[in-house]
Amino acid sequence: MEISVKDLNENFFRTIGDEWMLITAGNREGFNTMTASWGTIGELWSLPVAICFVRPQRYTFKFMEQHDYYTLCFFKPEHNDILQYCGSHSGRKVDKIAETGLKPVYTDKGNVYFEQARLVLECRKLYSDHIKPEMFVVQELMGRNYPARDYHKFYIGEVISCLKQ
Repeated sequence: MEISVKDLNENFFRTIGDEWMLITAGNREGFNTMTASWGTIGELWSLPVAICFVRPQRYTFKFMEQHDYYTLCFFKPEHNDILQYCGSHSGRKVDKIAETGLKPVYTDKGNVYFEQARLVLECRKLYSDHIKPEMFVVQELMGRNYPARDYHKFYIGEVISCLKQ
């Protein structure tokens, strides 16, 4: 059922950081999903936004670059095995959907989410940029999170729909 983002009562510190999410980009012709535990939800430019982070070497990165929308899917604890699998296997090498039993569903705009998700945020990309090492004020964060210097690209998306089971 679709709800307003203003009706959400999630603790996204816990939901994203501890429970994780699937970032999915693409469409019926092709998509990929990946597990993430970094992101944020809030208000920016007078819009409800979701910000997610994807490293360029991830297979999902290609889909994030090629498409104007993405979804963030949140699951109940009984689906942790799906999140573990999608976070430890590349869509370049395996069919994550077949291996996990995820059931793709499509929004009115053709964006992919999963039937098993308890919460889905459908997002329209507004802005993206690479994390830049020279912009770190606290340098130890760079060394701790990017020892291989494989900096994420972040995507700010307007939350255009919110689906909740």
